Amino acid sequence: MPFLTDFLAACLRLTVPLAYAALGGLISERAGVLNIGLEGMMLTGAFVSAAIALSTGQVWLAVAMAAGVSAAVGWIHAYLCVSLGVNQLVSGLAINLTAAGLTTYGARLLFESGTVELPIIAPIPIPGLQNLPVIGLFFRQDPLFYLLIGLIAVTTYGLFYTRWGLLLRAVGNAPQAADTAGVSVSRVRYVSVITCGALCGLAGAYLTLVHVHFFTEEMSAGKGFIALAALIFGRWHPIGAAIACLLFGATEALQLRIQAFDLAIPYQFLAMLPYLTALLALMGIAGRATPPAALGIPYRKTNLS
Repeated sequence: MPFLTDFLAACLRLTVPLAYAALGGLISERAGVLNIGLEGMMLTGAFVSAAIALSTGQVWLAVAMAAGVSAAVGWIHAYLCVSLGVNQLVSGLAINLTAAGLTTYGARLLFESGTVELPIIAPIPIPGLQNLPVIGLFFRQDPLFYLLIGLIAVTTYGLFYTRWGLLLRAVGNAPQAADTAGVSVSRVRYVSVITCGALCGLAGAYLTLVHVHFFTEEMSAGKGFIALAALIFGRWHPIGAAIACLLFGATEALQLRIQAFDLAIPYQFLAMLPYLTALLALMGIAGRATPPAALGIPYRKTNLS
């Protein structure tokens, strides 16, 4: 039982940042803006949260700043893709490379003595539920975990049962029809990509202030790309993406547990398991997952006269 509880706890810790990033990417791509810059936005949030927490000792200010700065990175991506019509793959790649370079430089300035332990966001157990066998684990988590559960529920309802969700899906599938109906395609896409940036910032803050309690160079370690795979595997549905993130989180937790057993298996092979799982998952749904029809396609308003 202790092994199972420890394994599930590790699964949840590894799933939360993936799920935040996947939820953000889903909102962006539902609006028609391809976003492979999740990795860079997450890394930006991780660095900003670490820097603010270290300098002020205020973890919630650090979380807010991480979301805000990453939202600004999302705005840059939206400006390049929506306003300027830059290739969305190129814009996302540029964000990833720029974020990796700037955060590495910043880390060497701020954390020149090596890894510095940061203030942490403490868990908040829910009385009466925290002591339940196994499932009690879900009720002694940190506030960012509870927020994530709420966001998944709200996004699922909003996406399919509200006017906001209808507009978002219309812009992602038929932007010209949405424009004809009086919807501002650029505004919807801007808001969606900025929201995506903020959620990735929360993912990065979770990494530094809840999961590992310090910042290291390129600590996102491909999690943004796994989140991108998760939202595709989840067919651009919030619950499906969250389940896919849980699968990938469990795979990573499993490989860490296998390494601890000191088996005669090269650790390099074990470390690649999460990425191999993501690749196999994408291969398994090839041709069956249908993305938004206008995903990755810049929209230009045409004047009819």
